[in-house]
Amino acid sequence: MAGEVTPTSGCSRKRGKLYRQESHKKESDVETDKPNAAINSDLNTRGGVRVYKIVVLGDGGVGKSAVTLQFVSHSFLDYHDPTIEDSYQQQAVIDGEPALLDILDTAGQVEFTAMRDQYMRCGEGFLICYSVTDRHSFQEALEYRKLIQKVRASEDTPLVLIGNKFDLQMQRKVTAEEGKTLARQFGCPFYETSAALRTYVDDAFHTLVREIRSKERKKLGLPSCGERKPHRHSKWWRLRSIFALVFRRKRHTSYS
Repeated sequence: MAGEVTPTSGCSRKRGKLYRQESHKKESDVETDKPNAAINSDLNTRGGVRVYKIVVLGDGGVGKSAVTLQFVSHSFLDYHDPTIEDSYQQQAVIDGEPALLDILDTAGQVEFTAMRDQYMRCGEGFLICYSVTDRHSFQEALEYRKLIQKVRASEDTPLVLIGNKFDLQMQRKVTAEEGKTLARQFGCPFYETSAALRTYVDDAFHTLVREIRSKERKKLGLPSCGERKPHRHSKWWRLRSIFALVFRRKRHTSYS
């Protein structure tokens, strides 16, 4: 159900911080991918709903867990233990199409960097998060982008850049214009979010799903959502139109 928080296992073994227990993915928990003529038979589905594997990246302390928990549980925690690696699921209807977001909330601490390559290979889309109150985290956002490019050099990977904690204006160290400039460099959408106020949190996740869908459709040569291919009329229609035009001209000449 929408709004349900379900810690699950992702690409590797992890500890769920809500329940303080380790979990493993069972074969029975994952259905075999079902053919989908509109998109791709290899895409992951569960119960007939497309599953989107999303990875949240960023320095420690920027509010990755707070943003994720705001999205899945509509709650804000002032204090959170440093994340090792947690996964949550959230259902949503985006542009009229149901989606199941499988979100991996990753560690920003240096001691957990050994896990990065693994979850970067597993993710379909990435939220790169920095804090507008921490210039170092903003600079590190570029490093995370480079890491993604290094691991997935041949892919056009869906991204969304978010500058969190924009409600702390008195502590701001990074301007909104700097964030927009970096997003243009990445070639991705950009949001300034507030996990505390739940501002643009849903927008960031939903936009990332749209980016994934758009790139999938582009790869398959399908029009993006809201985009239509130019209509090509049949040869018969074109021939009939020519005769109609000629007939109208002749009739106009005879009346003159």
